[in-house]
Amino acid sequence: MDKERIERAVSLFKEGYNCSQSVVAAFADQYGFTEEQALKMSASFGGGIGRMRETCGAACGLFMLAGFETGAVKGDDREGKAANYALVQQLAKEFIKRNGALKCADLLGLSSNVPIVSTPEARTSQYYSKRPCAKMVEEAAKIWSDYMKNRIKN
Repeated sequence: MDKERIERAVSLFKEGYNCSQSVVAAFADQYGFTEEQALKMSASFGGGIGRMRETCGAACGLFMLAGFETGAVKGDDREGKAANYALVQQLAKEFIKRNGALKCADLLGLSSNVPIVSTPEARTSQYYSKRPCAKMVEEAAKIWSDYMKNRIKN
């Protein structure tokens, strides 16, 4: 496990970056991206994709990393697409196993009548105490680190 990258992901989240940005930026250099590029490309996926509380942003960051690793680059590459989709499904199952859900609203314990707003909450000690997001970021980074370690071993 790449402890420094996992710690970096959590640190980025605690610095105010969203969950997706935190995961992607911690591993960006492995794929030739600058931290700034990683932060921009993953910015829209925080808060369950645009703060709509859908798929967890940390999981979205994990899936972006999967695309960097196995994503098809030709439109007719069905085999490449299948390999990427299989990896995303494997990572999603592991994320659910570790966290209990993939949907942001479920992870946060939000009811369906909570209004969707675009304004993010202020990052205060109260915010961090009521949100499991730092744990989701940490788990996504651990899952990716474990995947990379096992991929290299095999």
